[in-house]
Amino acid sequence: MRYLVALLLGLAVGVAAFLALLYFNPMTTRNHLSPLSVSDNQVITFNYSAVATDAIVYTNDGESQVIPHPAKVLQLWEPTVRRSDALATVLRDGRNAPAAIGIKFSSDSERTNVLNGEAIVDSVWHVYAPGQGTLFVEQRENYWDFLRDIMIPARWSSGDNWRGNWNGSITSGPGALGTSRVFGGSGIFAGIETDAVESLSAKAYSVEFGPVAMDAELAIEIPRRDASLSQDP
Repeated sequence: MRYLVALLLGLAVGVAAFLALLYFNPMTTRNHLSPLSVSDNQVITFNYSAVATDAIVYTNDGESQVIPHPAKVLQLWEPTVRRSDALATVLRDGRNAPAAIGIKFSSDSERTNVLNGEAIVDSVWHVYAPGQGTLFVEQRENYWDFLRDIMIPARWSSGDNWRGNWNGSITSGPGALGTSRVFGGSGIFAGIETDAVESLSAKAYSVEFGPVAMDAELAIEIPRRDASLSQDP
C-alpha cells in the first residue's frame, strides 16, 4: 500500500511540476510591442467591443462557453465548421464614430502547441468601409498570454471571474514580423498589400460567460504610396 501511495504522490507532484512549468515558462514570454508602433507609414485603426452581446451577430457551435447572439441565430454545428466562430460587428474609428462593418471568421488551429506557448486560432476579416472600399485580413492569432493571464486565474478565483487591466496583441502571423496579411479589395484600398495587428484590452472575464468587458483594436498599416488614405469620409 505504501508503494501505491508513494506512486500516486509522485505522479501528483510530477503533474503539478509540469503544469507549473507550462504556466511560468519564461520561454513563452511575448513581446507586447506592436511592429506597427514603430512604422513611419500611416496606421488606421478600427475598434470594436469583443463582447458577443455587443456584436450585430455572433455564432459558434452553440455548446461553447460564449453564447451565440442574438438568441435565435443559426449555429455552426456541422462537422466542418463546428470549431469555428463567426462575428459581424460595427468597427469604429479613433473618435468612436462608426467607420466600417467587419465580418470575422475564426477556427481553432491544429498548430496549437502549449509546450511552446501557442494557443493558435486562424482567422480572416472582411472589412467594408462605406464610401472607401474593402479590405481582407488573413491572420494567425495566439491566445496563450490571454489564457495564462486571464482565463486560468479566472478559474482559480473563488468567484469564477477575473477583473483587472490587460492589454496585449493576439496577432502572431503569418507575416514575418508577427503581423497579419492585408489585401485591398476595392475602392481606395484596391491593390494594396500591407500588414495589420489585432490587440485586446480586457477588464473583466467570466468563466461562465467569457469576456464581460473587453475591447479590441485592428490596426492596419497603409503603405507610403497610399499615405493620403484616411478613415474620414
